[in-house]
Amino acid sequence: MLKTFKLGGVHPPENKLSKNQKIETLALPKSVFIPVAMHIGAPATPLVKKGDKVKVGQVIAQSSSFVSTNIHSSVSGTVKKVDFSADSSGYPKQGIFIDVEGDEWMDEIDRTTDLVKEISVDGAEIVKRIQDAGIVGLGGATFPTHVKLVPPKGMKAELLLINGVECEPYLTADHRLMLEKADEIMVGIQLLMKAMNVDKAVIGIENNKPDAIQLLKEKCKTCPGVSVVALKVQYPQGGEKQLINAVTGREVPSGALPIAVGAVVSNVGTAFAVYEAIQKNKPLFERVVTVTGKGVLKPSNFLVRIGTPTSELVEAAGGLPDDTGKIISGGPMMGKAIPSLDVPVTKGTSGILLMREEESKRKEVLNCIRCSRCTSVCPMGLEPYLLMTLGEKQIFDRAEQERVMDCIECGSCSYTCPSNRPLLDYIRFGKGKVGAIIRSRKK
Repeated sequence: MLKTFKLGGVHPPENKLSKNQKIETLALPKSVFIPVAMHIGAPATPLVKKGDKVKVGQVIAQSSSFVSTNIHSSVSGTVKKVDFSADSSGYPKQGIFIDVEGDEWMDEIDRTTDLVKEISVDGAEIVKRIQDAGIVGLGGATFPTHVKLVPPKGMKAELLLINGVECEPYLTADHRLMLEKADEIMVGIQLLMKAMNVDKAVIGIENNKPDAIQLLKEKCKTCPGVSVVALKVQYPQGGEKQLINAVTGREVPSGALPIAVGAVVSNVGTAFAVYEAIQKNKPLFERVVTVTGKGVLKPSNFLVRIGTPTSELVEAAGGLPDDTGKIISGGPMMGKAIPSLDVPVTKGTSGILLMREEESKRKEVLNCIRCSRCTSVCPMGLEPYLLMTLGEKQIFDRAEQERVMDCIECGSCSYTCPSNRPLLDYIRFGKGKVGAIIRSRKK
């Protein structure tokens, strides 16, 4: 019997339209906007100014605290300005504008495709180089990877969990990466294991990717301590706590991190980025992005330089369909609508979904019929109907008591509600307010 997490979950239509499309390298844009806050934690501090010449892989913004990360130039050219522009949130964020001139890389980056298997650095050096390379979680959360690898005092990692689930509908970037870069991912996993000082790693993959499961099981035969677990298709299995529960049966306590149960979770894309950073001296300045949608002429998976305007990806996939109602950064469940095609690709951009007008319209909101579906599908064991009411009425002290901060914003509640109630919208609002209250209390 296939494993899965024990609480809640839904199974939306998968719509993996681009799963058979190999990764293509997107052409260089004419200019890029690279935000200095593409990660959880403090924004990086710009190191360049207008008129400076930069190369591909050069540090252009430096991490400003431990929970922060470096930003590297994804192109070569001239810095046009350091200024503010809207990112996927719609709010102005500081970043670096660069006009592209050629494609000159830093000399130390190994640009060959030769596989480097031998690991010649120790665990501490691996962590340092991951930090220097600006690597973050590429599953969407963008938590700095080096922070995960340094457990809090009194805690010890026992297991590395590699997230190859990609449970979000439409997205196929991780699937293609597992098929096309399996050897590099396996070396990346061994590097992470050495950095954590653990001897066991498990790759979790949902069973709608049988080709990836078979391939990586074959690769595991030459990697002691690494195994693959096939999982039942169940959204949101890609969530850290859900994946840990599915694979190990352990439950991460309310408010705690995975390390509380001895686990560290890393995305397959992150494992690949770790390989490139350590074995090829290549910082994180590009990633694989799925461009998809039912009206898209050519659903695709592109290797894209960070800072590339979304318009370039859409054009490469056949252009913007006439019936487009919304452009989503990410997937339909956890992704967010972006304000324009000028929004840049960032480290956390896993996909661009072009939704048809008919799909993107909100249906009429009806009264709650007390059916309890939202409660039954919540993977965190919360009561979404109650949390929505508390957010709507701005009763934030009660919302905190009802564990609003445990919400992983998966959208299962809104997806299953027969009355089309905006459950997640109000829960997100309440969560933001409660988070601010908690931070001010700590100060």
